Amino acid sequence: MTSNQIMFLLFSVIIVACSILTVTSRRILRAAAYLLFVLISTAGLYFMLNYQFLAAVQLTLYAGGIVVLIIFSILLTSRINQKFEPVELKKVLFSALASLSGALVTIITILDFKFSATTEAAREVDMHLVGNSLLSVSKDGYILPFEVISILLLAAMISAIVIAKKAGPRDSQSQTNKQ
Repeated sequence: MTSNQIMFLLFSVIIVACSILTVTSRRILRAAAYLLFVLISTAGLYFMLNYQFLAAVQLTLYAGGIVVLIIFSILLTSRINQKFEPVELKKVLFSALASLSGALVTIITILDFKFSATTEAAREVDMHLVGNSLLSVSKDGYILPFEVISILLLAAMISAIVIAKKAGPRDSQSQTNKQ
């Protein structure tokens, strides 16, 4: 086995194991930490494929931004010790069925696709062109979708904090005092 194969297997095992731990963990802060490991390992796979720009975006936007946002929202709402209730057997069975169906469709699609090697040489990536495309407001620009998504994430974060604060410990104490 080459070192690339060993690293690929290592990243793959980390991604699969931490993905399962993310969705099965009953503690919300642990789930966020497992998600961080998944995103960092995915960036490692991008680095192995020589997609440095995509790996950098993965690390800064998802691992650095989204996970930190999730952890801050957990800490701001004082839900750090919150445990999710156990999942019913019916939900577990339907979730497993949906996951297996998705995996089966994915595997069948990959096996049916005819992959062919190309004779073209790899093209050099012009980082100035990528940067200008990201910051452009023209037809092929991406600045507007990034701004819309950032406003959407901000609105979701604010509403999540407002909803969590409404059901906080102060409201439950005032309910018991009224009775």
